[in-house]
This record gives sequence, structure tokens and C-alpha cells, in this order.
Amino acid sequence: MIIKSAEFVCSNTRIDKLPPPTIPEYAFIGRSNVGKSSLINALTQHKGLAKTSQTPGKTQLINHFLVNKEWFLVDLPGYGYAKTSKTNRSEWEKFIKKYLFNRENLQCVFVLIDSRLTPQKNDLDFCCLLGEKGIPFILIFTKADKQSKIKSEHNIELFRKALLTWFEEVPPHILTSSETRNGCDEVLGLIDEVNQRFTV
Repeated sequence: MIIKSAEFVCSNTRIDKLPPPTIPEYAFIGRSNVGKSSLINALTQHKGLAKTSQTPGKTQLINHFLVNKEWFLVDLPGYGYAKTSKTNRSEWEKFIKKYLFNRENLQCVFVLIDSRLTPQKNDLDFCCLLGEKGIPFILIFTKADKQSKIKSEHNIELFRKALLTWFEEVPPHILTSSETRNGCDEVLGLIDEVNQRFTV
């Protein structure tokens, strides 16, 4: 897939204010500071599209971006650590779940996981939540450039094994780097395939 355009559409916490569900939509989510905004910028080849920050928990809204005027890329708030109150975090969780469970044109959730880490409970819990609700998802392991491929593959295998205690089959995974754009074409290729089959 060649990215010809990528533009910000809206930010909000209200499901009823989202764009009409007439084109395919793909959500990106992960632990705070997993490198989500950097990966979105690398995918779209648009350096300032998603706001990056050294502060975990920066994304606090559902952000919609229109790509190639054909599909939505959705940047969701990170789960896990964030410098905010428990009340705020609880509110985020409510609207994220409401979005994930009710958005009719949502085709797939890309769950971002830091490839440098061994399996983390909140990543596993989130994958299990998607599995329980029958929401299709793909594992995107980030920050491949930060360590050797052998170390990344070791952590990926540990994560897959951990998921197999809940799942009969583990969803596909892609190892990515926002610095080198490693894996970006693979992610876009998957989106392109699903787009071809999308009907309103």
C-alpha cells in the first residue's frame, strides 16, 4: 500500500461523536510509552501526525486519522501506567471498551507490545479481553531496533506461549521499528487485504 495522504479528523471520548462508520477502521493500542505514536507516524510516513511524547499516557482521547481517503487509523489511549488519577483512568477504560465493543466498522485491533520486555500482565489481560469478545487482533511488537533480533524473537515466543494458556491459536504477529520502518509494509499490506473485502 502506498500512503498518498493522512490527515487528522477528530479527537473525542464520545462514541456518538465518531465519524460515520462507512469505511474500514483499524485501532492501535498498547501500554503507555510502547511507541504507538512513533509507529503511526512511521506507517503513514507523516512525521507529526500522531503526537509523540516522553511522558507515558499522553494520548487520552480517541484520535481518528483518515488515510488515503479510504480508511481510518484510530489512535487509542494507552493502558497501564499513566500520570493521572484512578478516576480518570477508569473513565478511559470505560470509553475504550465502549468503542471496541460497539464500533461496527472496526476491522482489526493492532495490539502494540514492547519487544524488549518479557510478557506483561496487562498486555496479556488486554489480549484475553479481545479474545473473549471475539474482536480480531494482531500483535505488533515494537522497538525492534533497540536490541538484537534474537532477544526480540525470544520475548515474542514467551508472549505467544503465555497466550496459548488462554487461546487455542495465537493471532499473527509482526516485529516493527518506527526508526527503520521495519514491519511497516507488512502492517499496511494486512490493512490493504482487509480493505479489499470491506462492505458497508
